[in-house]
Amino acid sequence: MNSKTYETGIIGNCAFMAHVKRDTNISWLCWPRFDSSFVFGSLLDDVKGGEFSILPISKEHTSKQYYIENTNVLRTEITSEDGTYRVTDFAPRFSQYDRYFKPLMLVRKIEPIDKNPKIKVRCKPVYDYGRLELDSYQGSNHLVFQGGPEPIRLTTNIPLSNLTEERSFVLTEAKYIFLTYGSPLEAPIVSTAEHFLRETINYWRIWIKHSTIAPVYQEAVIRSALALKIHQFEDTGAIIAAGTTSLPESEGSGRNWDYRYCWLRDSFYVLTALNHIGQFEEMEGYANYIANISFEAKGRFQPLYGITGKRELTEEILDHLAGYRGNQPIRIGNQAYEHIQNDVYGQALISLLPLYTDHRFVFRERTDSSQWVSFLLNKIEQTIDEKDAGIWEFRNFANRHSYSNLFQWAGSNAALKIGIAIEDTQIQERAQRLIDRAIEHIEKCYDPERKVYTHAVDSPHLDASTLQLILMNYLDPASERARDHLIALEKELKTPEGLFYRYLHSDDFGKPKTTFLICAFWYVEALASVGRIEEAQETFEKLLSYGNHLMLFSEDIDENDGSQWGNFPQAYSHVGLMNAAYRISQKLDKPSFLTKQE
Repeated sequence: MNSKTYETGIIGNCAFMAHVKRDTNISWLCWPRFDSSFVFGSLLDDVKGGEFSILPISKEHTSKQYYIENTNVLRTEITSEDGTYRVTDFAPRFSQYDRYFKPLMLVRKIEPIDKNPKIKVRCKPVYDYGRLELDSYQGSNHLVFQGGPEPIRLTTNIPLSNLTEERSFVLTEAKYIFLTYGSPLEAPIVSTAEHFLRETINYWRIWIKHSTIAPVYQEAVIRSALALKIHQFEDTGAIIAAGTTSLPESEGSGRNWDYRYCWLRDSFYVLTALNHIGQFEEMEGYANYIANISFEAKGRFQPLYGITGKRELTEEILDHLAGYRGNQPIRIGNQAYEHIQNDVYGQALISLLPLYTDHRFVFRERTDSSQWVSFLLNKIEQTIDEKDAGIWEFRNFANRHSYSNLFQWAGSNAALKIGIAIEDTQIQERAQRLIDRAIEHIEKCYDPERKVYTHAVDSPHLDASTLQLILMNYLDPASERARDHLIALEKELKTPEGLFYRYLHSDDFGKPKTTFLICAFWYVEALASVGRIEEAQETFEKLLSYGNHLMLFSEDIDENDGSQWGNFPQAYSHVGLMNAAYRISQKLDKPSFLTKQE
């Protein structure tokens, strides 16, 4: 395992997500939603972040953490001189009464494995990002924590005095803890916990069985699919970039962002990954979330939105928290919602295309289809010659980015197909004109001497986002131009380990110091696309080593020591992994009995 990896696993049920450290502490949990204040947040402050731990009395202990196979149910085993015990953590999720049961409830099962482990349970939730310590009141077999928007209740068969007085006790039999937000548990403790655990395990295993996952790199893809799934806020279908905020891109960089939102401009990659694994329900929910934003939009589209479609995500700096490893600032909200990123209109059109061309959708033809496709084409027409912040959200300067024009090209192609589907010749003609216009702009980024496309018109800088010129078939992957473009990019941006920098020129915060993991997975896809399949496999296998002990991946990797940085786990890193594995599997196209095992 690499040094300085994030020592946590995640659990979730598409209503909330929690991080469990290897020492059993819940180090991150936001309630009632992904974008709410944390209830436990020691990830950003050991003192003000609260605590929910189940620790041995002995300071000297070892830990083993793993998922129950093909589930999002996490187990942590702690061994000390007194003995060994196991904590099973999960967020209940299963089908009940023709809908999904996904309460704001965290369940912890604590059971002895060897000898007589002596443990202490400590539960100290907070609110308002650690500014508010909650008052606790004791009931018959529960504690109530009050002071936040809703009461938080801890229900357990552990003697309450052990919790209120933080007394240690010998674990001789299984104990159970339910932590709930708002609604209390009004049911038997032991039988309910065991029933919820069985049903949740069963749900996740059936979900994986119903996924279409190729035999190559299957274990990694399964874990990535499970991680991606619990980044979806099922109420609206939105998929967040990460469940955390302000984990820095590198030590002292100041690049600390709140990622608990849905980036419209990354929708193409997410929908592609969901389509590859055959998870239509999630794909439909996400497409509908984007459709709702598209139909309601009046002005410019934003690069990102809140999980309910909220537009204003005002950025605020919290100066009372220490920060991850002392890194500040701590941000909530994200100023990038104000940015101009002109690829979003193309992303929206690509995302809505399946509503018209994928026959799995039962989508009645909208009477206003021509109207809103025309609206999006109007936006492309108005912005196709405009400078913008680009995919990497430069805050203080703008360019005519080839990446933005690429998605205008792709979106116009999608509009052309929609126009054909709804038999609107005017849309078809307008779309074709915009396709041609986008091509003109992209070609202005070509440097014939270096045989490479730069990141923007009149700029010499190279950028990993231009790998998408190959992956989206703007450049024929079999062409000499595609091969030359890839060689030039890897010569400048690739590390010996196969990691990839987004770019190496200075931006608002100086030069980037860490590589961007999704770019490395794009590189793998590009290698496979141009026929360098053995290199694609070799690089992909190297990248797998940058996951933590549970095969969870961060946003950024330091090439010098392999450490994980940025918000974690990063949904788009896992999306990149899934899409790269799929691209390799398509190229290999071997029967399973000839496929190389992991």
